[in-house]
Amino acid sequence: MSLKAVLFDFNGVIINDEPIHAQLIEEILLEENLTLKKGEYRKFCLGRSDRSCMRDLLASRGRVVNDTYLTKLLNRKAQGYALQLEKIEKLPLYPGLDDLIFQIQSHGLKLAIVSGAIRLEIESVLNLSKLAEHFKVVVAGDEIITCKPEPDGYLLAVERLNQEYPDLNLKPQECLVIEDTLAGIQAGKRAKMQVVGVAHTYPFHMLQRWSNWTIDYLSDLELERVQEVYSQKDKQPTME
Repeated sequence: MSLKAVLFDFNGVIINDEPIHAQLIEEILLEENLTLKKGEYRKFCLGRSDRSCMRDLLASRGRVVNDTYLTKLLNRKAQGYALQLEKIEKLPLYPGLDDLIFQIQSHGLKLAIVSGAIRLEIESVLNLSKLAEHFKVVVAGDEIITCKPEPDGYLLAVERLNQEYPDLNLKPQECLVIEDTLAGIQAGKRAKMQVVGVAHTYPFHMLQRWSNWTIDYLSDLELERVQEVYSQKDKQPTME
């Protein structure tokens, strides 16, 4: 078995934009005559799709909305997100991202994004940051029914990578996931993939219990060491 693809989460791995999302969610709730309580964004939204986040926040207040109305709210959030990005002089991409992408591509590995964010938000960042050319495959939160910790998004990424690269013959076990949340790590594991937990959002020690590898920064990922583990079928990586 060999490593063939690296699948990135988006928010909290590629871009440090959780404060923007929290602000937008709070604004939408205010427009609905509701307030975002302390700790609710982390509880309902971190590592989950925007749709699940908004739906559960509203449900916790006794508000049950249909999919059409929920989509309307999410589109409003996406528009606000785009406006916020336009105000930022430099996008808050995580340090080490460019170098890691270069390493991955230098080793002939494929790239994909699997996120709970809606496609419009992801593409806005990829286009502004000139990263779109590197990520031919994107699985967004508005394209799957179940969100992380369910594995559907990662399994769909495998299908799409095989469609994009017909000779790849990619299997889930040949993918490496990079995640920053417990729900994301669980999703990768349930998809039969090995996972790197990067301590951008949760403490190192918390991610260490769940992931195959744990790093503080993207620049800490030793790709060649990871590839050695994949090349040894019977050897499982130890947690660090």
